[in-house]
Amino acid sequence: MRRRFASESGQALVMTVVFLVVLVGATAITIDFGAWYRQQRQAQATADAAALAGAQALPTDPSQALTLAEQYAAANGGGIAPSDISFPSNNTILVHAKRTSPSFFARLFSFGTVTVHATAAARASVPSEVYGAAPIVVNKEHPDLTGVACGQTTPCFGNETTVPLDPNGAPGAFGFTNLAPATNNGVPPLAQWIQYGFNGYLPLGNYDSDPGAKFNSDGIPAALTARLGTELLFPVYDLLQGGGSVATYRVIGWVGFHLDCFGLATSSTNCSQPHGTHATLTGYFTRVIWDGLPSSSSQNQPPDFGVYSVSLVN
Repeated sequence: MRRRFASESGQALVMTVVFLVVLVGATAITIDFGAWYRQQRQAQATADAAALAGAQALPTDPSQALTLAEQYAAANGGGIAPSDISFPSNNTILVHAKRTSPSFFARLFSFGTVTVHATAAARASVPSEVYGAAPIVVNKEHPDLTGVACGQTTPCFGNETTVPLDPNGAPGAFGFTNLAPATNNGVPPLAQWIQYGFNGYLPLGNYDSDPGAKFNSDGIPAALTARLGTELLFPVYDLLQGGGSVATYRVIGWVGFHLDCFGLATSSTNCSQPHGTHATLTGYFTRVIWDGLPSSSSQNQPPDFGVYSVSLVN
């Protein structure tokens, strides 16, 4: 009987040792996989950040897109070389990232490190819906939007100009539009929308004018003053239908406008006071990256007035 007890004691010891080996091995594998997973997540975050940064320069400047992607990759952990960045199309950037992760259990099998990979693609698209638009419309025939003002067939960006706020056919409207006629009892908070942008996404389509709006009241001058030196997003229309209280603008796109001043004069040094029924905004149209939703169909792209929304597509 003593021999049997001694034999069982030896078996228990062996079982304990085997259990400890399995436990240590499982713990090591868990640590390894956890480290690899963290590195892969970090590589993915780097690829995403680099792709989104680079897409901000598309489709106009792929060289700058490459530079921005490299800079953001370096600022977010590295692991991306110039050869890891490509451009499948003029508005899309593709980024590959890789990271090495040290191993603990894998070292027992002569694998000191493991390389993890991540891929991200980002695209700059002309949005069909935008967030934060201002309630000030611009005619698509404006000389700076057609390119006539600078002798080209594309919009003139950075060219000091004025936007008249007295469109024919909608007297008293001052080029203001009611972006949400069903709210505020039909009285649009124009000053709020000018200063902070419309709180929601707006699609292309018809928008009512606001013939009751007064340019020099309802907080509008104060709102414009708060936006001096910043970019606003204006709806671009191609057709004004009706007049007075039933006038509507057919909005076909969006354009960024850097506001220098507002009033009568065309000089940016003397236009702080509106007057009568004629008013202007002075500044320049500019390319902007804006919060928006891309068109659902490539065949129904809005006109390109320099407004792009950037999003990950992979």
